[in-house]
Amino acid sequence: MSTEAESTLTPSIQQFLLRRTVLKGGSSRTISAYESDLRGLQSFLDHLGVRQWNEVKVPQIRKYIALLTTQGLAKSTIARKLSCYRSFFEYLVREGLVPKNIPRFISLPKQQKRVPSFYFQEEIKGLLDSVSGSDLLTLRDRAILEFIYATGVRVSECVSLDIKDINLDEGFALVLGKGAKERYVLIGEVAINAIRAYLAQRARVTTADPLFINHRGGRLTDRSVRRVLHHRIEECAKLRQVSPHALRHSFATHLLDGGADLRVVQELLGHSSLSSTQIYTHTSRERLVQVYQSSHPRA
Repeated sequence: MSTEAESTLTPSIQQFLLRRTVLKGGSSRTISAYESDLRGLQSFLDHLGVRQWNEVKVPQIRKYIALLTTQGLAKSTIARKLSCYRSFFEYLVREGLVPKNIPRFISLPKQQKRVPSFYFQEEIKGLLDSVSGSDLLTLRDRAILEFIYATGVRVSECVSLDIKDINLDEGFALVLGKGAKERYVLIGEVAINAIRAYLAQRARVTTADPLFINHRGGRLTDRSVRRVLHHRIEECAKLRQVSPHALRHSFATHLLDGGADLRVVQELLGHSSLSSTQIYTHTSRERLVQVYQSSHPRA
């Protein structure tokens, strides 16, 4: 990569990332993904001899997208990268650095909607009931799993909670979701009891702010929660290994199975678009078919 190209293309990327961080409140994970996507595009343009962003043409972006496809990247990954480039060029247009948003002329790859993985209600019950014990870490693990299933929060939202963010008397928590948007989630009685039991034991160890702590008393990470779930699933016989996100999927699916309104589920999940929530209706229909086929004598 040439130094000259780096000196002309890099500053705009840095300013864009700074703007996303400071003004839009982007998470560190999102900013890292944007930086990786933009650095990849910049490297490609460097090899083509592009020195200014206003020199970029539609065929060059198409060629780069084609290259990513030949590298075996999933359509969802390519769509995410192209969405990043659109946001970046939108910023360049506003700053007067380019005349038009070039990536807007390229269609996003059509996505095949996948039914999200989830646990059936009896599987969830088996998993949660299997986490038993009175030591701090066991009580914490039970509280985490009960909380995620009761509220449908993302793992990142769960681990970022402080004790002040939850109100067990009223049964709700204030979480910080995507795009720095706050929302209230409801906590059921079983989850409240699990959290109370955990907090009583936790108080003997630390008075730190984070709600869920590791064995050293620090804030638990996303990766740690994944390890917790993996470990607890291994201890529970006959359960499929799933990601922590499957507990969120289970939350939404079981609410819809129970007759909840789609827009209520949308609000609880923190989805900005109803289309993001609608995929769970397919899951619920699939569940209905399975129950029908296994229950009806002439199915």
